[in-house]
Amino acid sequence: MTVTIEIVLLWIAVLTLASILASKVSDRFAVPALLLFLIIGMLAGSEGIGGIYFDDFRAAKTIGIIALIFIIYSGGLDTTWKSVKPLLFPGLMLSTVGVFITAMVVGLFSIVLLKFSLLEGLLLGSIVSSTDAAAVFSVLRSRRISLKGHLKPLLELESGSNDPMAVFLTIGFLGIITREHTSIWHLLPLFVLDMGIGLVMGYLMARISIALINKIRLEYEGLYPVLTIALILLTYAVTASARGNGFLAVYVLGLMMSRGEFVNKRSLVRFHEGIAWLMQIMMFLTLGLLAFPSQIVPVVAAGLLIAAILIFLARPVSVFLCLLPFKFSFPEKVMVSWVGLRGAVPVILATFPLLTGIPQSQTIFNIVFFVVLTSVLIQGTSIPAVSKMLKVNSPLDTRKKYPIEFEQTQGMDASLVDLIVPYNSGAAGKKIAEINIPAKALVVLISRGESFIVPNGSTVIEEGDVFLVLANDKDLKALQGILAVLGAPKHQ
Repeated sequence: MTVTIEIVLLWIAVLTLASILASKVSDRFAVPALLLFLIIGMLAGSEGIGGIYFDDFRAAKTIGIIALIFIIYSGGLDTTWKSVKPLLFPGLMLSTVGVFITAMVVGLFSIVLLKFSLLEGLLLGSIVSSTDAAAVFSVLRSRRISLKGHLKPLLELESGSNDPMAVFLTIGFLGIITREHTSIWHLLPLFVLDMGIGLVMGYLMARISIALINKIRLEYEGLYPVLTIALILLTYAVTASARGNGFLAVYVLGLMMSRGEFVNKRSLVRFHEGIAWLMQIMMFLTLGLLAFPSQIVPVVAAGLLIAAILIFLARPVSVFLCLLPFKFSFPEKVMVSWVGLRGAVPVILATFPLLTGIPQSQTIFNIVFFVVLTSVLIQGTSIPAVSKMLKVNSPLDTRKKYPIEFEQTQGMDASLVDLIVPYNSGAAGKKIAEINIPAKALVVLISRGESFIVPNGSTVIEEGDVFLVLANDKDLKALQGILAVLGAPKHQ
């Protein structure tokens, strides 16, 4: 049968819709959505019911790189700088030293257990060494898992920033095997150059991007997402061309933009969240299509060994060593160890050896694919139970959604903030006009129970009301002080 563009588009639409519907199943039955995306891709593949034959590793690598660029950027953009700032040092330790330790431990055991050569073992260890941003973000956010203290931002910071180290190690050891690099020691100056250029380019492009978005004043609002897409791709391409780490540059770009203010920021964050989900679906479907179950079955035993070493030895050792100088409790370190999900990144990196044609490349790919399936299935599904067992879970943030949106723009010294009226507030029982609200503070909306009230001067305030207030920092603090004043004690 001739494959037409209509048939290709039909399959893309069907598989995408199936993946979106699968995300609903994921929430209901506590199965990670990314695992379902992979399974759908495998079912649609040549050995599944779909019968789609796909073995183009070069195309898969290209799709994976493009997808990762936008997933990593979105992860940085959606990260609150205030929450990750105190965690920069432990996060960077995990994303660099931790990845290196994991790669070495897995690599050495691969040499002993699988009879790989030294370089082949270290290459396999490097490929599976990083936690996957797409997997971690998806599990921690889509499954509404909340963790105590700094755990959640630490895990998101680590997963968003450790892919560059895994990419560097993989390319480095692959270069030694193919004789592009002379020795392991040759990698040290390359590492400094790779990471240094990535950091600098990411920071510079963030400054340029924010200034450009704010000053370009486009006539059509729909062009702003297009502009950010161009800036993201430009950041990666320029950095990679300068022999820097493009993934690190893109993550820093997103992280720095998250702390800045620019036109249409709220809508752009939402747009890139959607793009990140689309890229995750596309990437995992592609990797599912790329897998041949008949080739994976022979490496199940080897895959189980490597997965066990990775989950129960390499990851815990790297986490406990890296967090040794920092004040994390034993249960918190165990939790960080357990949320070491492997996802699409290792599978994409496993296509690199295939494209060079080195010995054991097909075996490495099949083992890595099985390890990823095992990691997402075992760790991804058990995170809620493990967090409860370790007592590091916390109540979910059920912040109310308001029927009003506010976009911070340049030249406006105000923000939209919700303030709660305490249950012992002296303002309760009074009219809004009677509590001396600062002249430049505007109570836009009152949330009371399950309903919303558009207030006026005669609206009577009740205990537990949530004011949605538009004001600058000074007036917000003044109003907060007014609401905090205690009322007369109530007689029983």
